[in-house]
Amino acid sequence: MFAAVTLGAFGAHGLRSTLEASGHQDTWETAVLYQLVHGLALFAVGIWQAVSAEFRHRSVLRAAAWLWLFGIILFSGSLYWLSLSGPKWLGPVTPIGGLCFLAGWLALAIGGWRAGHAEPFHSA
Repeated sequence: MFAAVTLGAFGAHGLRSTLEASGHQDTWETAVLYQLVHGLALFAVGIWQAVSAEFRHRSVLRAAAWLWLFGIILFSGSLYWLSLSGPKWLGPVTPIGGLCFLAGWLALAIGGWRAGHAEPFHSA
C-alpha cells in the first residue's frame, strides 16, 4: 500500500504532464486504485488469519492472497508500464491480472462459506 500511495503521488505530481500528454492519467489512477484496494484486502486477510482459528490453516485464504499479489503485479504493473509508453505486448497481461483479482475474491468467498459450515474450533 506504501508503494501504491507513492506511485499515486508520483503520478499526480512528478508525472502529471507526461501522463496528460500521452492520455494515460486515468490508466495510472486505475492502477493505483486497484493496487490500494487489493493491498488493503491482503492486509485484512492477514489479520483475519491471525485472529480467527477457523481460518488459520485455510489454504483458500492463502490462495486468495497469492492471487491478489499476482493480480497487483500483472494488472497494476502492466498499467503502470503501459502508461509510461511500455511495450504494447503488455496489453494482454492486464486482463490476466484482473482474472487473478477475481479468482482471489472467489477464493475468499469459498473460504468464508467453508468457515461458516465448519465444525466449531475446540482447543484441548
